[in-house]
Amino acid sequence: MGKLIEERIPKSLIWLCVLAFFSVLNETVFNVSLPDIAAQFGIEPSAANYVNTSFILSFAVGTAVYGKISDIYGVKKLVLISMMIYSGGSLIGLLFHDWFPILLAARFIQGAGASAVPGLIMVIVTKSIEKQHQGKAFGMIGSTVALGEGFGPILGGWIADYVHWSYLFFLPMMTLVTLPFFLRTLPDEPVTKGGLDVSGGLLFVLGIVSFTLFTTHYEWWYLTISVTLFIGFVLRIRRAKEPFVDPALFKKRRFIVGVFVGGILLGTVAGFMSMIPYMMREVHQMSTSLIGGGVLFPGTISVILFGIVGGSLVDKRGARFVMVAGLSLLSSGLLIVSLFADRSIWIISGALVLIFGGLSFVKTVISTIVAGSLSADESGSGMGFLNFSCFLAEGIGIAVVGGLLTQLSFNFPIFPIVTDVAAYLYSNLTLLLLATVIIGGAIFLIVFKREKASLDRQ
Repeated sequence: MGKLIEERIPKSLIWLCVLAFFSVLNETVFNVSLPDIAAQFGIEPSAANYVNTSFILSFAVGTAVYGKISDIYGVKKLVLISMMIYSGGSLIGLLFHDWFPILLAARFIQGAGASAVPGLIMVIVTKSIEKQHQGKAFGMIGSTVALGEGFGPILGGWIADYVHWSYLFFLPMMTLVTLPFFLRTLPDEPVTKGGLDVSGGLLFVLGIVSFTLFTTHYEWWYLTISVTLFIGFVLRIRRAKEPFVDPALFKKRRFIVGVFVGGILLGTVAGFMSMIPYMMREVHQMSTSLIGGGVLFPGTISVILFGIVGGSLVDKRGARFVMVAGLSLLSSGLLIVSLFADRSIWIISGALVLIFGGLSFVKTVISTIVAGSLSADESGSGMGFLNFSCFLAEGIGIAVVGGLLTQLSFNFPIFPIVTDVAAYLYSNLTLLLLATVIIGGAIFLIVFKREKASLDRQ
């Protein structure tokens, strides 16, 4: 039986990667269509960005929940149910896309279903693959996820330009085709009895939603509600028999730093990527399809190579080396965009290759470090919380950047080389995001400076 499982796990991992591609694809497939959606409904970018934020918020919550209950209900059953939810949300969006509230609800339902795959794929790797080989596995997963995130704008731009953005809701239904293959290759697994801390989960989720509303509307009472809910969440997990998040995880230094830094870096890049369509439309007057195919396509293709290389480098050279390389690529790409926001689109496209590559490296390192800090019985909740935090940070990053795009206080010249008035805002915001990446990277390098030897063995 053990040999049979070992033979099937790699196959199931491949099919999970296929599911992950289509699941994460929907995180960014609407990106280049956001200006079109804003124009159709007559709304500001901060409101239009909620088309993505609503998806990512439920996506983030789902990754934590699915990882938490995977030991209770089993991976097979959860994937089947989640894909039905995913497809149901897609059908609602396709049929009722003319009503903005229903559009947001459909995206929220999509995220709730799609989140199962990233949440469960980490659990499978952590439980089924030896630590010395997890770098390659996470590199493979990171490549697939990043490819889905990068390919989304390309496909989304083409469909929005030549058909209509509402048909983007049809894509998720393709995941149903992969289900029979996945369910056949994944071995049966033992399940255990347990429960889910619904109260704790609700407190945390509502706290995040309140904070996200604060970052876009800047109403202080949203922040007050958010802080109150987080205090309630902390008190709840300390008393609950089976808390939504095990308090013991927060005593693990590597786990906390990995989750925190991962959230900062991934959230920053997600916010930047949500800004690109607006910048290319306003500064360079590009069409939706050209933004996806011409500007984002090179970065999308490079993700495959960077993900594979990053996974191998983690196993051979250590996590610190790959993190430094990833931070260097990210910082270089953001600096180029900030300096040359109004110049050739090929400069922007080349910078995005560096940013996508750096993102692949960073994701691989964060996953490897967090997985290495967890015991076998902590893998479900630990990796689920990592996914939850990172995807949640992406949603917040998108919401924050959407809010900043409406702030005229950022619309002034900093670099003499940027001469187009329309590019001032985007150049300055990119510079702000670059500073955030530098801060996040500095935290990682400072914390792990004393643990360099042990970190490099991850």
